[in-house]
Amino acid sequence: MNMIRVEEILKKAGLKLTTQRRAIIEVFMDYNDHVLTAEQIYEKTKEKHPTMNFSTVYRNLEILERINIIHKITMQNQASKYQLLHYGKHHHHFICKDCGKSEIIDFCPLRTLNTELVNKNFVLTDHCFELYGYCNDCMANKSEA
Repeated sequence: MNMIRVEEILKKAGLKLTTQRRAIIEVFMDYNDHVLTAEQIYEKTKEKHPTMNFSTVYRNLEILERINIIHKITMQNQASKYQLLHYGKHHHHFICKDCGKSEIIDFCPLRTLNTELVNKNFVLTDHCFELYGYCNDCMANKSEA
């Protein structure tokens, strides 16, 4: 996703690309293949915008999630993480539990389930599917420890 697309989505939702939103989106673009906590996003935006406060970041994350610019990932016993959505082909993610690196999974393991649901008079309109584990780099670090 690029800033032009972000601005189009915001405009369609009746919102503007404020300085704060731009700073948050730029952090996502800088860390495109990682999921980030609100705290990490706050720390990174504060580097460029020292007056930015955590509540502003958090409030904007909620807005960006609501209008489908970012995706919130809730991980058991951990802070929620966020990722910039990639528009286009339907996909899911493998997410490293240590470093937060995210890789796209190009297939949808839920397609069979959707067929089953249709047969039961239920129409699936949306779903979220992430796999959690450790990337090769983090596994190598665990082996060395």
